[in-house]
Amino acid sequence: VMTIRAFKSGLFSAFAHNHEIEARGLEGEVVTSESQQVSLRIDTRKIKVLDPQMSADDRAEVQRTMEGPKVLDITRFPEIRFQSTSVTQKSPTLWQVSGNLTLHGQTRPVTFQVTGNGPRYSGQATVRQRDFGIQPVSLFGGTVKVKDELKIEFDIQTSSAPSKARTGDGGRSE
Repeated sequence: VMTIRAFKSGLFSAFAHNHEIEARGLEGEVVTSESQQVSLRIDTRKIKVLDPQMSADDRAEVQRTMEGPKVLDITRFPEIRFQSTSVTQKSPTLWQVSGNLTLHGQTRPVTFQVTGNGPRYSGQATVRQRDFGIQPVSLFGGTVKVKDELKIEFDIQTSSAPSKARTGDGGRSE
């Protein structure tokens, strides 16, 4: 499971909501042999707004905005991809995974701090929407808006051989 957290800002942010977004159907490969690599894909159509504090109608509107051309543009960009460029073990259970994240047709370097030691890993990183060509949503002349920074968190369960584990649907990911 991957969770994206978008936080509110602006003069009237007290009247807005932070957003919690979940991406299921994460697929990819974690290679733990000498050539340590991570490759992940997310189907943008499987990304859902959770926001339990919102009404169903408001949540549906946030979902439409997120899927639309101003944010994810799921018609033009059906996948989000991450491909590691370096994996550094900092301790027996702490890793630094750097790589290229492709979102909204833009590829930028991102570094995840990861904990775990197979078959379960969790981690986080912060990205800026503008770095990926996304203008943060703003309402009422900017008095209510979503911050540029998004916090990405993940918790994955790998399966298959330990040296070349896979994540994905069908019981292979969580």
